[in-house]
Amino acid sequence: MAEIDMAEGSRVRPSMKVWLITVGEPLPTSERKNRLLRTGLLANALIDKGHDVTWWTSTFDHTSKQHRFDRDSVFRAEENLEIVLLHGMGYEKNVSLRRLLDHAIIAFKFLKRSRSTPKPDIILCSLPTLELGVAAVRYGRRMGVPVILDVRDLWPDIFLELVPKRWRSTAKVVLLPMFWAVRMACKGATGVIGNSPGFVDWGVRYAERPRCRWDRDFPFGYSQQAPSNALIEQAKLFWAKFFLNGKREDCFIVCFFGTISRQFELDTVIEAARRLEEGGRKFKFVLCGAGDAVEGYKKLAGDCESVIFPGWVGAPEIWTLMQMSDVGLAPYKNGEGFKDNLPNKPIEYLSAGLPVVSSLNGYLQVLLKENECGLTYRGGDAGSLVDTLVNLYDDRSALHLMSHNAFALYKKKFVAEKIYEELIDYLEQVKAVGYLAGDEK
Repeated sequence: MAEIDMAEGSRVRPSMKVWLITVGEPLPTSERKNRLLRTGLLANALIDKGHDVTWWTSTFDHTSKQHRFDRDSVFRAEENLEIVLLHGMGYEKNVSLRRLLDHAIIAFKFLKRSRSTPKPDIILCSLPTLELGVAAVRYGRRMGVPVILDVRDLWPDIFLELVPKRWRSTAKVVLLPMFWAVRMACKGATGVIGNSPGFVDWGVRYAERPRCRWDRDFPFGYSQQAPSNALIEQAKLFWAKFFLNGKREDCFIVCFFGTISRQFELDTVIEAARRLEEGGRKFKFVLCGAGDAVEGYKKLAGDCESVIFPGWVGAPEIWTLMQMSDVGLAPYKNGEGFKDNLPNKPIEYLSAGLPVVSSLNGYLQVLLKENECGLTYRGGDAGSLVDTLVNLYDDRSALHLMSHNAFALYKKKFVAEKIYEELIDYLEQVKAVGYLAGDEK
């Protein structure tokens, strides 16, 4: 993938020009064997349908906390896919003033550069960031382009949970600019989508209107496509360094993938691993990922031989580890941002037929129970997690049934190719009708 001139002339366009606005996701570059997420998978599906895509994002890699480039850059990843990377200031901590300033810079640069970029037919913008959400709807209203907001995280509501209750009234005053921004973004959007019904309802409440025909939930989708044989063999060699050599009846493997931050209760997981080492059963906890909390968790797990931190891993390593694992772990902290959420990690586990062991109450808990494809332990309770894993270890017939049900649920509801085809059909309908915010719904 080669860098191209920002001012390069026009080229033949397919039937629909789509702008995707998302920061923080892996990009389809040749630098790493990236596991693409919602925007990356949608971008590929759009270009497969013959549409033209421009993906607006940041030069800053949220996972590694490193800049990909030291200036604004544009890449053509494929013939019909351009990636516009805008350079901000970056940040070290996920919750910080510097991160908010970075988001403001990116939104300002988007507004400035978008003026000299050929107009799209439709815009799909992730929320957060709030700043880009406001910028997208401002552009859309000025240029007559429908804007769809994709609610990914409940900003700024979730920030109030970080504040002691006695200070929350004060925090609401401090966060007034963010509350204003989310209202402006949602009110200005043609429609609100999200990965769960609850997330759509949240966006519609901020829009201060009833649901309309363009407010729909589209869950995260995951592609089951296997890596090449060569990449699988390389991944097996990688896991062999950690003495993981395939699925074994005498070793119960618990896998986790994600940004290792304080949104996960990995201290509870490590304490559960410590207790399980005292019994006669053999467990391995493979906690994959990078993040600002990883060193602290490594130190906490220093005396636990069953806990492995392999660092950031690519798609072949993820696919291969899931084939070796017995369950997938979703140790989220319960909070407003996850109660009505269906995160992508449980869906990833389901795609490999892995029962999900989760700490989340709410939407995911109901889904796992109704489909008998996982169990929910009490968040923050290591004893509850120990009991859950021991029960699965001892009752392999129940484990195998959950595995069957997990894959069946994935095939029914979460196959990426099906979800993103439906999302593309939806975008085509919005573009065809051409509604803007405030028009008749």
